[in-house]
Amino acid sequence: MKPFSQLPKAHDLSRIRESLAGTRGREYWRSLEEVAQTPEFEALLHREFPALASELTDEVSRRSFLKFMGASLALSGLTACTRQSVQKIVPYVKQPEEMVPGQPLYFATAMQWNGFATGLLIESHEGHPTKVEGNPDHPSSLGATNVFHQASLLDLYDPDRSQSVTNAGEISSWGLFLNALNAALEQQGKVGGGGLRILTETVTSPTLAAQLADLLKKYPDAKWHQYQAISRDHAQEGARAAFGEIVETHYKFDQARVILSLDSDFLFAHPAGLRNARHFAKGRRIGGQKKEAMNRLYVMESTPSITGSMADHRLPLEAGRIEALTRALAHQLGISSGSEPGAGSNETNGKWIAAVARDLQANAGACIVIAGEQQPPGVHALVHSINEKLGNAGKTIVYTASAEAKPVNQLNSLKELVQDMDAGKVDLLVILGGNPVFNAPPDFQFADRLLKVKLRIQLSSHFDETSQYCHWHIPESHYLEAWSDTRAFDGTTSIVQPLIEPLYTSKSAHELLGVMIQQPDRNGYDIVRDYWKSQKKWPDFEKGWRRALHDGVIAGTELKSKEVKLKGGSDLPPVAEMQQSASTKLELSFAPDPTIWDGRFANNGWLQECPKPFTKLAWDNAALVSPSLAEREHLANGNVVQLKFRGRTLHVAVWIVPGQAENTVTLTLGYGRRRVGKVGSGTGFDAYALRTSDALWFGNGLELIKTSDHYHLVTTQHSHNIHGRDIIREANVKEFQEHPASVQDQGELPSRDHTLYNPNEFQDGDYAWGMAIDLNTCIGCNACITACQSENNIAVVGKDQIGRGRDMLWLRVDQYFSGGLDNPEVNNQPVPCMHCENAPCELVCPVAATLHDHDGLNLQVYNRCVGTRYCSNNCPYKVRRFNFLEYSNYHTPVLKAMRNPNVTVRWRGVMEKCTYCIQRISSARISAKEKNRRIGANEIMTACQQVCPVEAIVFGDTKNPDSSVSKLKASLLNYSMLGELNARPRTTYLAKLRNPNPELENVGTHQEKDKSHA
Repeated sequence: MKPFSQLPKAHDLSRIRESLAGTRGREYWRSLEEVAQTPEFEALLHREFPALASELTDEVSRRSFLKFMGASLALSGLTACTRQSVQKIVPYVKQPEEMVPGQPLYFATAMQWNGFATGLLIESHEGHPTKVEGNPDHPSSLGATNVFHQASLLDLYDPDRSQSVTNAGEISSWGLFLNALNAALEQQGKVGGGGLRILTETVTSPTLAAQLADLLKKYPDAKWHQYQAISRDHAQEGARAAFGEIVETHYKFDQARVILSLDSDFLFAHPAGLRNARHFAKGRRIGGQKKEAMNRLYVMESTPSITGSMADHRLPLEAGRIEALTRALAHQLGISSGSEPGAGSNETNGKWIAAVARDLQANAGACIVIAGEQQPPGVHALVHSINEKLGNAGKTIVYTASAEAKPVNQLNSLKELVQDMDAGKVDLLVILGGNPVFNAPPDFQFADRLLKVKLRIQLSSHFDETSQYCHWHIPESHYLEAWSDTRAFDGTTSIVQPLIEPLYTSKSAHELLGVMIQQPDRNGYDIVRDYWKSQKKWPDFEKGWRRALHDGVIAGTELKSKEVKLKGGSDLPPVAEMQQSASTKLELSFAPDPTIWDGRFANNGWLQECPKPFTKLAWDNAALVSPSLAEREHLANGNVVQLKFRGRTLHVAVWIVPGQAENTVTLTLGYGRRRVGKVGSGTGFDAYALRTSDALWFGNGLELIKTSDHYHLVTTQHSHNIHGRDIIREANVKEFQEHPASVQDQGELPSRDHTLYNPNEFQDGDYAWGMAIDLNTCIGCNACITACQSENNIAVVGKDQIGRGRDMLWLRVDQYFSGGLDNPEVNNQPVPCMHCENAPCELVCPVAATLHDHDGLNLQVYNRCVGTRYCSNNCPYKVRRFNFLEYSNYHTPVLKAMRNPNVTVRWRGVMEKCTYCIQRISSARISAKEKNRRIGANEIMTACQQVCPVEAIVFGDTKNPDSSVSKLKASLLNYSMLGELNARPRTTYLAKLRNPNPELENVGTHQEKDKSHA
């Protein structure tokens, strides 16, 4: 049997389309292979572990495999009897007063992501940060985090981080660097800094902004430029066109009944994504038979997104055509947009826009229209007019000034720098973070122009592509080892306090700028503290400073709302000519990658191995194409195509994505790194090679040519497939309110007595731990996966093992499609261990390695496990993982400090699975016992629950009627996955509800699409 990744990839898409068109009612599927029912897929379905015996090569026989395993078990018994060497440890000579060994401490700090701050709480064991959590008191996190915040811990301990100052690639010292820098600055002082340039990414740090201002005062002819690959240029230019000034728009999704997203992934990729997701989820919850209103979401986008998966109505559309339909919507609402109202529309789109316009008008003042960053400024300006017309301003929408220190058009800023470098005007360039050689538009020829600068200095965490072109490379401190400050999207300011001394000889941007201003070589703490002391923010500075560090926010720093007024007339440009023949014109679209973002997380193994939404690809990106385009060009997953775009060429593998706009090819950014570290170098394809300055997000004129090559892509979409089972429950909200029992229709379930176990075995325990997962609010963002990996010391296994179906993640997020290929509905379903009361895994374990405790938890005893894998074979939910190889790195010293000391680091040959974070349960039990009390109703939060931005996962004691989990399990939406098996899972689900517009029934759905392909 071949691994997943080696199966034939040819799909008969016409036959798949016919099969889906012939379905009656909802039928769920996860992949094209599943719908096609290929012989290869059927074989995989009936074999639990593909390529089990191919430990060394694919040719190793089963007999040889068993021989190797038998020898390994025999030798493991011998080693277990070996006396280990004795090593003495020394206790604290003087133990810190606040530190109790084994008891973690928590510190508030903040991380800058996507340009803005997110407030965090960091868990620390004996001076080592071990876990990242959201700060409940911070307005941007509200206690949640995303995958990037969670995985930032691994970046701190990354052994590939730059560790020393280098000069021309050779190890040097900070002192020698200062000599070279001071000599260059002395020359600049004579000419007013005319040859000095500073390049940063988006700056929201008040201290850093003040330092840059001081530097520009000292060198008045110097210039400060900003550029990062994913900026807010279009949104800011749109605001300037609409209001005559740059303002930021803040959305109150908890107060909106109708939402229209125009290519905006506001639940994930927006700087306020965590807050947006939390507030949006509030509008999706209804309970019992009450007649609560549920919000309705319309999404218009080219590529399926996390926000698109939550849509009640989704319209797949090329990104370049969204502007035309936005103008058509404006016309429906009585707004003049300066162009023909129906441009770029067809009958289906016209019906869709008309129905949406009526729904928005019916909910005026309680709706939101939001545009994505990739849409041009004209769309953003028009959206401001639409929201004003609907009366949303001041109700569901609030405007403030920008939280950025210096809002600029970053593309133009970089262009100006490149022109100065090319003209020989730059003698000294200091790059503070960022990697412009890698991610600047290729038509800027940044690397070539950079070589014309006399002295080039870069501060960065890794020796990257830009470092190769610089004279001096300074290691940059991680945010968990450096002092700073930063502002959130709403302006709220936090002090960034470190939890550990710098692991290497690294510096922060504050410390580098400090010596450039020719202040003494001060540390970051003094620089940040002195800035805030100069601001006279608090009457009692020490008290205010300590309060800010404790809370993680500086009270009263949020931006105040401001009144804005639309400019008269229409300054919008005419509609771009994007409506060419579908068979001759293709659109190339770019998007941030959902796991490595713009490439800055490329060396992070947790994120590389995290399956991407919709494709479940790991360790690579691909050119995402629609089923229709794949049919037309005879493409299959893994085929390599040549993309030609505006004089540039890229060879890239393709992946077919249901719901992709027909003529759009999407590339996610950040892959194809050449210099980043052992983990990320050489993975995927470099989308920046085609991302020119005139097509920063999308553009027409793409030419796609199929080649004879095939690329090895790996996906988890086929892994752990529960094919043919009743997994997902969903209904329209109207159906549910009229017939609440409709989502509970499971037929006659087995009696509790129909079991080999004692049906009352777990009734007498002190607690009954359980979990409920709300499918109605889960957005499939994968934050729970990364949080579980961090909390439980789960190892990274690599691309080859993923391709063999051996991923080790204890929690997975399955995605189920229903409907046609062109525009299916999507359901997200997190699947941890079910902790069955009648656990099928326990009956077959020959050594009682899997068993129950008195509270009903299904436990795994690693020291007993001998690796038969019988339990995994007998688990109907496929939630158990076998540690085939030595995945955990025991030898790299820096990684030892990262691991949670309360969770065993597993060796090879044992079964692993979700434990409901038993270490947290044990900690709460000990605390309660010390105080002679019961554990509180909602005292314990599992790692996946704590991280979830939409609070879809709830854990607690089901015996306590006051616990949140008990209340959810009492809901009419609650059901057990595979309840007919009588496994009595402690993990249950709340069914998915949708709120469709009756006017749009079958408009733009797969039934209508399939007629057009007949």
